Amino acid sequence: MTALAEETGETGEHSAAWSDGDDWTRETLRLIRDLRTPHRRKKTGQIAYTVYCVVLLLAVWGGLPSMGLFLEKSMGADYSGHGPAILAALPAGSCALGLGWLLVAAWDAQWRGPVVPPRETVDWLLAQPVDVARVLRPWFWGAAAISGGAGLLVAAIGMIALGLTVGVGLPAAFGWCLLGGSGLPLLATALATAVEGSERVARWARLATPYVGMAVLALVAQTVLAVNGDRLPTLERVELWSGPWGWAGLAALAPTPAALPGGWAAGVLLAVVVAGALVAAHRFTGSLALSAVRRRSRTATGVMAALRTAEFRTARQAVAGVIGGGRSARWRLPAPRWAELAVPWRDTLALLRAPGRLGRAVVLGVLAVLGAVLAASAHGGTGVAAALASLVFGYWSLTQLLEPARVETDDTRRGSWAPYPYRDLMLRHTAVPVVLGLVGALVAAGVLAGEGAGARALLAPALVPPLVGASLVNACRGATKHHLLMSSAQSPAGGMGPVLFLGWYGAGMLAAVALLVVPFLTALHSGSAASIVTAVVASGFVAVIMVRWAVTRIGKLTAPLAD
Repeated sequence: MTALAEETGETGEHSAAWSDGDDWTRETLRLIRDLRTPHRRKKTGQIAYTVYCVVLLLAVWGGLPSMGLFLEKSMGADYSGHGPAILAALPAGSCALGLGWLLVAAWDAQWRGPVVPPRETVDWLLAQPVDVARVLRPWFWGAAAISGGAGLLVAAIGMIALGLTVGVGLPAAFGWCLLGGSGLPLLATALATAVEGSERVARWARLATPYVGMAVLALVAQTVLAVNGDRLPTLERVELWSGPWGWAGLAALAPTPAALPGGWAAGVLLAVVVAGALVAAHRFTGSLALSAVRRRSRTATGVMAALRTAEFRTARQAVAGVIGGGRSARWRLPAPRWAELAVPWRDTLALLRAPGRLGRAVVLGVLAVLGAVLAASAHGGTGVAAALASLVFGYWSLTQLLEPARVETDDTRRGSWAPYPYRDLMLRHTAVPVVLGLVGALVAAGVLAGEGAGARALLAPALVPPLVGASLVNACRGATKHHLLMSSAQSPAGGMGPVLFLGWYGAGMLAAVALLVVPFLTALHSGSAASIVTAVVASGFVAVIMVRWAVTRIGKLTAPLAD
């Protein structure tokens, strides 16, 4: 056990030299199993019920409709018209999905990680003279099993899509899609284990996150262009051979008419890399520092407690408090000469010192533009969904810039420094988001106009004021209304409590998107001067509504102080 203590790096926590006689792992685990037998039976029942519900939902919402589509195909229905678009989107789209999965896994491991035992295991069991590896490795393989199961679902979706639209045999499609569908999630779990156990790897993950995020965004844009017929074959081949995220796409293309040379080699490479990564992660799990495991377990417990009570902002702050361990940018701005610029100056400085928010605002803004481009060329349900996504992404982008206002509403006493009323202070917080949003929207409008969007490019800057107003409305929502979750209101689908709570929580965004989506989509499809003017006027009208609504909420925030 002395070697074990040296291997785990926990000699500070277990300073006494252990001998084989001090190893009580087997006895301790046997005692735990005996004591937890009733709890384990209950937990097993809960897991079985959860699995049953998931399988039932997949069967009802996925299996039966898919069987219906294949039955219609056997009766003469033709879905091959969608095949070229799917094959065109597969190279860049698979790379984007694979890189995105690795990115999310690395981000999750920075505050939680795949190896997260419950608090009682961390605080009591791991404090005993036990073999740490025997306690932690089952949690690693449990996380790997969950990731592999999610990948199995992705492979099934790929099989159905290729079988319906391209005519590939289902066994072949499933087998080739399974290489990437399950391989990449397992690889992501191994990567997350390295991030969790090594501060050096975690630091590199934090540094690489914005660049990988931009790469994923570029791949998404390339996928949209490929679906519209603007493909870059040479770039696609480079991307497909650039790493495991591309090898999965090569394997998925192998049984299709668009197969590229090297599909077998890419599949073998991916399988070998995944197997090697899992073996390395299995060994590495036994050397995880107990201090890091404790910290992540407690953070995960706090986040789950916040989510159960619908304190979403508290959960975000808990995660940010762990991930934001690096140095913040120490930008300095000269103090303004006019007192009226004090709030915009402080907001600008706060954003410069948190460049991650600016980066997220840019990424989400680009996604909003891509959604608008897709909505302009799509019709029916696809067009409506793309327009809704564009507005939601635009709202989220501008929300990133309004964080100083949200900080003010966490505790209204923070605004006591301002020489003007609290309402005016909150309204002044919208200056920087509006200005930066308009700058970004004008840049996007210029690019779109150069690509032939014409006057429809004016919709981008016109949407900034109402979406900033909606963000201010949500920032001033006040104390969480937990009683809505327990509302007795019923609907044919069940209790209305969660729906009422989500409606209150996102009221500003929901109202703005509902009022803007029709004129916005009409202007995108029509492109006529009348439809664009109508959309711009509607944006101004919604902006006024949002500002008046925000002022009303601000008054309610400060009303108790006035009493």
